[in-house]
Amino acid sequence: MTGQFSARAVFVSVIALAVFAGGPMHVAESAELKTWDGRHDISKIEVTIAYFVPKDRHPLPDWNDRVSYFAKRIEQFHAREFDGQSTLKANVLTKPIKSARTTKQLRDGDANFIFFQTLREVDNELQFGRSKNGTFPILLVLSEINWRPLDDFFRVSPNDGKLQFDGQIIKGRHFPGAKSGGSRATYLADRGVGWGLVSGDGWRVPYSGTDCVIYHEGVGHPIGLPHPKPQNNTVMSLAQYRGWLSESSVDGSQKKRLGWQQPEEKFDRSGDLFSTFTAVPTPLTPKPNEPVKLQLNWPKDALVSSIRCRIQTEIEGPWVLTSEFSSQAGETAAPKTISLGSFDREAPVSYRVNATLNNGETIELWGYFQVRESTSGFLRPRNTTIELVSNAVTKPQPKESIDLLPLVDPEQDAVAGEWQVIDGGLESPKRFGARLEIPFEPPVEYELTVIATPLDEPNGLILGQLTDGHRFLALINHNVQQETAASALENVDGQNVRNNVTTLMANLLQKDRPSQIIVTVRKESVVVRCDGRTVIDWAGKPEQLSLGEYWETPNKNSLFLGAYDCRYRFSRVSLAPISGTGKPLREVSSKKD
Repeated sequence: MTGQFSARAVFVSVIALAVFAGGPMHVAESAELKTWDGRHDISKIEVTIAYFVPKDRHPLPDWNDRVSYFAKRIEQFHAREFDGQSTLKANVLTKPIKSARTTKQLRDGDANFIFFQTLREVDNELQFGRSKNGTFPILLVLSEINWRPLDDFFRVSPNDGKLQFDGQIIKGRHFPGAKSGGSRATYLADRGVGWGLVSGDGWRVPYSGTDCVIYHEGVGHPIGLPHPKPQNNTVMSLAQYRGWLSESSVDGSQKKRLGWQQPEEKFDRSGDLFSTFTAVPTPLTPKPNEPVKLQLNWPKDALVSSIRCRIQTEIEGPWVLTSEFSSQAGETAAPKTISLGSFDREAPVSYRVNATLNNGETIELWGYFQVRESTSGFLRPRNTTIELVSNAVTKPQPKESIDLLPLVDPEQDAVAGEWQVIDGGLESPKRFGARLEIPFEPPVEYELTVIATPLDEPNGLILGQLTDGHRFLALINHNVQQETAASALENVDGQNVRNNVTTLMANLLQKDRPSQIIVTVRKESVVVRCDGRTVIDWAGKPEQLSLGEYWETPNKNSLFLGAYDCRYRFSRVSLAPISGTGKPLREVSSKKD
């Protein structure tokens, strides 16, 4: 996945990090709801929401208002969607979590790296999920930053020293989806917990659909929900580009797979305040000095007691009251519009509306629009602290990733050992020299990303590579009766992991903890990073690299995976070409596990 937060991009990332889609259904016979893989009870879900601030940043003045708003929205949505068969409680931590790392340190890698760095730090600080108390625990982190520099209030990011628009505008409305965003989530089946990270673009500024992002990453994926196929307008698919969470739903077939049972009496959403209330600016892109109203939608027969509107034109600025409404004696009709006034200059505007019905029901809704002279171009920040020079290096950068796991058919591709596709992930056997070919011929230069979880005490993780016709492997965490494991390229100048220039002695992997390994192969260099840390940085000629006979596979031009005396679950194997395109050696397998 790139940094872009889109339905497609998130699927690439999240399917990589967890064991979501495609596996056999394991729903228990009882009526209680279970995670997607059927392993854990989700009749009671407890979401712990942490506001995460890097060491060199400061919290938003109104951070608690923002976080609490989203906490209430996801509670209301879950209650409506699951009819009490699954309940959700969202607990907001009373203080922000101040990171021990700076923004630069947190961003020192790709979007998956910042996910792991952030979630592991918060998880460790909170000792999260150690005591479940009869609930399914989810850790949801709302981060102050994005994967890459972004002014999310003006919606611009740097590109080659210049600013560019970075976001999603559909039919005049702003939705979350910046390339610099980088939200992620995963379901940690073995621990029985969920992790979610929503980057700044997904929550700090209340575009329509930000609450969809919060539920998508903060509840949906952490309980194992995949993206529906084909795409639809539900919350695990395209809802964030259609409107607020209250206008969306959880896909019915997905709910039934979790164990939800359709109530005999269908819920009437037309009379529900949460489900029906919307407040859309008109015009959607007002010009300076042009009056702006909010078009209001209410439940049928609603009697409104009061409405209160506030706006903000700076991300750390005050919320200014623009209008109030109180019903008069004998008044019955709910107002169709309410004024926000006009703006004397171009500006981004966040707004929040609070309303109370005569029966005591309340609702709060946040939104965003931009006052602009023209609908073309973009607003330039007046005083921006955004970094105009990105962290990009001058070398060619990887292109869009190719998901390699769907190409694999264990019956055809296993070379040694019985490999299995389980719940959408690929599992290796526990044996010496287990290996499986990936039917893909890599391009000249590429970046291979693997997320693997040791299911036993970690031992050799094998990633077979190819450069200019020379096969070799990246060996991670090889441990032969030693306290410290070894990692290296094999072979370099004929030498294996025991004694070559790339050998690193360090315990890199932990049992039941997913790790991300990125192997970047260029014409005269190989760099291996594990969980964001560079563990191998080799430069030389391709002919210096070779593959030991022990690890050979039939197709000399393909990549391969292997394992040594340890079962591994591979939840992501993807390749991003750098130069050249690569070639699948077989069509995607239609075989089901």
